[in-house]
Amino acid sequence: MIACIESGIPGFDELTHTDSFMGGIPENTTTLVYGPPKTGKSVFSNQFCYNGLENQEPCLYITTSQGLETLSMDMNDFNLPVQDYLMDGSLHVIDTMSEILEKKIEATDTVVTSEINNPTDLMMKIGSKINTIRNQTVRFRSVLNSTTTLLAYNESMLIVRVIKAYLMRVKEAGGTTMLTYTEDSADKIVETMLKSMVDNIIRLDGNELQIEAMKGLRKMKNSYYISKNGISLEQ
Repeated sequence: MIACIESGIPGFDELTHTDSFMGGIPENTTTLVYGPPKTGKSVFSNQFCYNGLENQEPCLYITTSQGLETLSMDMNDFNLPVQDYLMDGSLHVIDTMSEILEKKIEATDTVVTSEINNPTDLMMKIGSKINTIRNQTVRFRSVLNSTTTLLAYNESMLIVRVIKAYLMRVKEAGGTTMLTYTEDSADKIVETMLKSMVDNIIRLDGNELQIEAMKGLRKMKNSYYISKNGISLEQ
């Protein structure tokens, strides 16, 4: 039986449950959630993050597409309030966008800033945060939302190496990672490289969720919808 953690997506864990697969996201693996724009990729990863927090699993969230304030507002919009988790040390955020958006934030024990166009600094902050979290627990989650923005601000092959190093660091520390990517936003070669670096691949097209690859599971698909409570799969 392959050990899994809850996805946080209503209907997903039931869809993926088999005799040899517990249902959910395989523990200590990396998952790419990709698809066209505005299909729920960020919502999916936010629900994954929040479910972990509710189950006493800390999360390292790297936001490259929005600042902390907007991230918190977006999560609140889907009934995923995170302020208490920022305060109690469960949610750690690396914010690469607030300063670009001219909304400077004060660094705290759980929130640090980096620069979207400075991958070296970003990797240093990632390493530091992972060390902090792994000293708290043996199980944690991490979200990178999104790789699309990182690729837009930097040389593609450099970011491919950065993402590979990030995934390796989280996995070695015992974490389970989810990253998002907007389909066709980068060169096809880069897109293929991203897919080759992860264990699991989920595609969202606005109507259908397709599991293209998942450790220990066959390919499958199911309709989904987005409501005020986030993504749910059609039963």
